Amino acid sequence: MIGLFKENVKIALGSVRAQLLRTILTVLIIAIGITALVGILTVVSALDNTISKDFASMGSNTFTVNQYSNLIRTEGRGQIKKINPIISYPEAKAFRERFTYPFTHTSISFTATANAEVKFENDKTDPEVSVIGVDDNYIPNSGLEVVKGRNLNSFDIENNSYVCVLGSDFEKELLKDVDPINQTISIRGAKFKVIGVLKAKGSTFGNSQDLRVLIPIQVARTLFTAPNINYTTSVMVDRKELLDDAIDNATITMRKVRKLNPVEEDNFAISRSDDLINKILGITQYLGISAWVIGVITIFGSTIALMNIMLVSVTERTREIGTRKALGAKKSTIAMQFFIETMVIGQLGGLIGVVLGILIGFGIATAIDFQFTIPWLAILSAFIVCFIVAVVSGSYPAMKAAKLDPIEALRYE
Repeated sequence: MIGLFKENVKIALGSVRAQLLRTILTVLIIAIGITALVGILTVVSALDNTISKDFASMGSNTFTVNQYSNLIRTEGRGQIKKINPIISYPEAKAFRERFTYPFTHTSISFTATANAEVKFENDKTDPEVSVIGVDDNYIPNSGLEVVKGRNLNSFDIENNSYVCVLGSDFEKELLKDVDPINQTISIRGAKFKVIGVLKAKGSTFGNSQDLRVLIPIQVARTLFTAPNINYTTSVMVDRKELLDDAIDNATITMRKVRKLNPVEEDNFAISRSDDLINKILGITQYLGISAWVIGVITIFGSTIALMNIMLVSVTERTREIGTRKALGAKKSTIAMQFFIETMVIGQLGGLIGVVLGILIGFGIATAIDFQFTIPWLAILSAFIVCFIVAVVSGSYPAMKAAKLDPIEALRYE
């Protein structure tokens, strides 16, 4: 039995080599479908990993109070856009003072600028540094970690100390030849003592999270004055089971701060960190569905092409089939020969498609700075699809070859 199987494989490979050009074209058609499928799924997988890595560090027990926009439907006029008022510093401060839910830590912060220039001695950065005004709870609430030095403490915040915590990129560029701790940098002419360096976070959608400077919030408000500054209030709950109750309490507290009537809708947003992750990952599922749709359409064409080449092969080799039957070959042996030939072509197409798909996915993921991982599920799916294509495409030609009458086959010209 094993010897017969080996012989059928040998004959099948010989037939593939004899019809090389036609086989190559069929393999490429299959490979295109698999490449589209694996390539898109690879990019989607890289996107999922990047998003999960960037946001999961915030933890599932954190929520933020911030401004948001919503749509209100009005009778006969379609939709109009309503912009919620910004959260001012007095409101954020009042919320922090009134929100006394147990096992919670509240932080107030704002982005002072996203294009600051930082100087150290005679060197300076490009004007692309983010300066964030924070308090002593900002770093733990944001899932950040200080790897050198220390975090800002309550003394620094209350006394408006000119100290700062730097992102990790400063060690690679501006302060690469010195120990950054206790060095003095300059921002807008103000001098800050470096007390800590954050752990590297990488980039999100091409934007570096490590080119930022954290300074005490009151110092930031003094240096960066602008109208309508929007403040963000984040809350971390020590016990995850208390998160829902804490959010309800925060909603009530913020409504009191804004003096909303019971019938008025909230004019602010409370967002859980895990809701944000789930929402974004939900969007990427549509990309995965698109990949399957594109792949299935292309692979459907591959199935027709592969069945066609096998039917042509059966017709061209009618005399060969008649000779083999006249010499005693069974129907199952003839059918197996053509079926194995179909399987070889299908799996070759799948293998080439997987390799090309991974390479294309890796290239795209690298270009847009996503975290690449090998999509094992996509690879397994591709080979299963190729197997199904081979079974569907090869069954009818194999049965047709097996049913040929040996006498009529020998007469075939």
